[in-house]
Amino acid sequence: MAHSAENTLESFELALRLGATGLETDVWLTKDGQVVCDHDGVVNKFLRRTPINKFNRDELASSIPSLEKIFERCGTGINYSIDVCDESAIDRIYELVSQGGTDFVKRVFLCSPNYSLLCQWHDKYPNLQLVNSIRLAKISEGPERRCANLATHGIVALNMHHTDWNGGLVALAHRFGLAAFSWDIQHVELICDAFRMGVDAVFSDWTDRMVDAYRTEFID
Repeated sequence: MAHSAENTLESFELALRLGATGLETDVWLTKDGQVVCDHDGVVNKFLRRTPINKFNRDELASSIPSLEKIFERCGTGINYSIDVCDESAIDRIYELVSQGGTDFVKRVFLCSPNYSLLCQWHDKYPNLQLVNSIRLAKISEGPERRCANLATHGIVALNMHHTDWNGGLVALAHRFGLAAFSWDIQHVELICDAFRMGVDAVFSDWTDRMVDAYRTEFID
């Protein structure tokens, strides 16, 4: 988040105070099996970049929050978009999300660029809300076939960079029953454009700009 250090409790709580209706984060699994929130998944220590999975939770900086703490502090009444950067974290994530109850499970969207992995997760945990996060150029079979495959295997949304979306692709996703998520939108006019083309969720570092765009398009 632009107003505070990203992936910290402070930034998440500030985003909610500014009017965000959901939070986005990247998660990794520590050596002792805890799910923590961090963008890069590495720790800079003694001039070396070491993966988070080489550390126990209590060896990490206090500024790196656990997913459990995020849920505890920010609550289960909002939406979460979670980029699962370490696939070995999925079982622990499922435990944490399930503790929030059936309604909370519907509010937590777990994202991965790996279509095959998402299918495996759906087979194991069919009640999870799974999202394919990918750039359009990397969809080798084309967007229509990808949307069809996602719908067939129970994936609920397609998440692409805002420059990849247009009105036709949003309509295509909706035709297959998928939600259209759009990320990295940093300017009010672009957020407004996304709303006008019908995207279902936008992700930005600037919560105040998202709120302003929403008010412009839907309230004022």
